[in-house]
Amino acid sequence: MSAAGAPPVYRRVLLKLSGQAMAGESGTGIDPEVVTSIAGQIGDAVGLGTQVAVVVGGGNLWRGREGASRGMDRATADYMGMLATVINALALQDALEKLSVASRVQTAIEMKEIAEPYIRRRAMRHLEKGRVVIFAAGTGNPFFSTDTAAALRAAEIEADLILMAKQGTDGVYDRDPNRVAGAKKYEELGYLEVLNRGLGVMDATATSLCMDNHIPILVFDLGRKGNIVRAVAGERIGTLVRGEPAK
Repeated sequence: MSAAGAPPVYRRVLLKLSGQAMAGESGTGIDPEVVTSIAGQIGDAVGLGTQVAVVVGGGNLWRGREGASRGMDRATADYMGMLATVINALALQDALEKLSVASRVQTAIEMKEIAEPYIRRRAMRHLEKGRVVIFAAGTGNPFFSTDTAAALRAAEIEADLILMAKQGTDGVYDRDPNRVAGAKKYEELGYLEVLNRGLGVMDATATSLCMDNHIPILVFDLGRKGNIVRAVAGERIGTLVRGEPAK
């Protein structure tokens, strides 16, 4: 419940975290203090009554595309990237558990000694019991990004919203606000506008999947503490991407 006693606006959300979000200012590796801060924000959202699932990236440890660009087999490089997301997921789970926030890690590639396999009904049951579910290993297939994994899992668990966490930017702009003075921030966008203008909210496959399943995307700044709670409480932060259902 919120401070006013009202329930959160969103019953179930999926938080998409990049690998860089786990690294903090260094951009690589895992910063325990940063991960603890993220876990605290997730715990606060759960405390409001919102069910929270998380998809984590792995770019702070390994990027499949970079490996492939240097001559590595693309499928092999992508599988390595999936393993990097598992490392990040375990780090986030550890931080959550230390804050007494119950959680489960589910992986698209089975590794039963450290995590549950992804099973949709089990994931939904965990969420209903107030546990945070962290989805790792992407979709389990090479050539698909963790953005696409986030859109896919959000559709499968019937999430009301995807929280697209960004570092250092508070929404979607027409130009890079860090380079161009006077860049315009969008309060709201449609899926097709994002796709047609190449605004980079998510990759095209992920955005199309959200459009087909009418899942709104909120792009916001993770660096401002408390933004996850503000988002699930319905405050207008960041940029909301959505569209009207097809007639």
